[in-house]
Amino acid sequence: MARGARSWRPGGFPGLRMTGLRFGRPATDGVAADETPPGGEPSRPVAENGPTKNGPAENGPAENGPAENGAAPGGVPSAVAAETPAQAAPAGGPPPELRAGSVPRWLQTSAAWSWRLLLIAAALYVAARMAALLYIVVVPCGAAILLTALLQPLAARLRRRGMSPLAATWCILLAAIAALGCAGWLVTTRVQADYPSLVTQFKHTTTQVQAWLAGPPFHLHTGSLQQLSNDVVKYLSQHKSAVEGTVVTGSRIVVELLAGVVLCFFVSFFLIKDGDRIWQWLTSRFQPERKRRADLAGGAAWQAVVYYVRGTVAVAAIHAVVMGVTLTIIGAPLVAPLALLMFLAAFVPLVGVLAAGAIALLVVLATKGWIAAIIVLAVMIVMNQLEGHLLQPQVVGKMVRLHPLAVILVLAVGGVVAGIAGAVVAVPVTAAITRAARALRDDHGAG
Repeated sequence: MARGARSWRPGGFPGLRMTGLRFGRPATDGVAADETPPGGEPSRPVAENGPTKNGPAENGPAENGPAENGAAPGGVPSAVAAETPAQAAPAGGPPPELRAGSVPRWLQTSAAWSWRLLLIAAALYVAARMAALLYIVVVPCGAAILLTALLQPLAARLRRRGMSPLAATWCILLAAIAALGCAGWLVTTRVQADYPSLVTQFKHTTTQVQAWLAGPPFHLHTGSLQQLSNDVVKYLSQHKSAVEGTVVTGSRIVVELLAGVVLCFFVSFFLIKDGDRIWQWLTSRFQPERKRRADLAGGAAWQAVVYYVRGTVAVAAIHAVVMGVTLTIIGAPLVAPLALLMFLAAFVPLVGVLAAGAIALLVVLATKGWIAAIIVLAVMIVMNQLEGHLLQPQVVGKMVRLHPLAVILVLAVGGVVAGIAGAVVAVPVTAAITRAARALRDDHGAG
């Protein structure tokens, strides 16, 4: 073969080194297996601007450093080396969540929730302390809100029939005052009339129980029972005078009670008459979208309170009537006070009716014996089942339906924080918040 026709390989013609990347073919096309350059590896193309610093191109990559014009170590140009997987990794190392000593994401989220919850708890504690200091104002206002939820639908009905807001408010409020006054007068007169009978019947019943326990088959010593009976009779005999002494000497209690009643009726009057205007004034500073959402949440919460109070009053009235009829048939004393107690206790769900029923059961047991007590207990069980399966679902409805566990928990929290008043308002407040949150969740904008 002629000298000029021999096969070409990279590095053989110095004049073509600059065009090695453009015109040269892959080593596998033009280089035989026995023509591998020294070093055991196929030769690589060199940079376009000349040989490397410390050696010719035939000898492979530079031995003492990278190429002058940006070639990466090993002879690969920088434009090609930047695209390799090793160079595509982030310059900062592994992701932040995998670095040694970094805080896990779940711990960051928990810490963020924790300090926010602590701030909310601190704010609620301060609010509870302020409410405890201002209980003479807070308790009447809470009672006024519940009373307004009961009376406002009636006042609105009178307005639709042509009465002015002032006249409708006065009519409804005076009717409520008259009803409460009649109930208080009835309870007072019945307590004064039935107290001697209660003490006498209690003595007779305890004597019968002692004779029954002392005889066969028990043959028990009744000295402790006799002492307990004497203590209870003494307490019942002195209870009336104790109440009168409290009224005479405890002038501060009477003044606070009267002040709370007056404040409750004044707040109820203005809420019934100008409730819509007061709400518009409270939300007048909001932006249009926030005002719309505030109206949506406020309307849902108020509707839940109205349904709760209306349904609770109906259920409480049914409980009071049934208990009053049962006690009247049996012939037990204190029928009117026990029926009124049953009505008021129904405003504390689950717990109130049980407590009032237990008091009525003890009175019947002490005055009428075991058979009458068993009858009252059976009536209470039937009423409880009717309330849970018929009255609450039908009268109160699904709007304020809460799980019994949630009711027990909020009652416990309300009772610990504010006593009986807290237990009364715990359930309607929870129902209102739940209904407002549901309304905001289901809101899809102004459209």
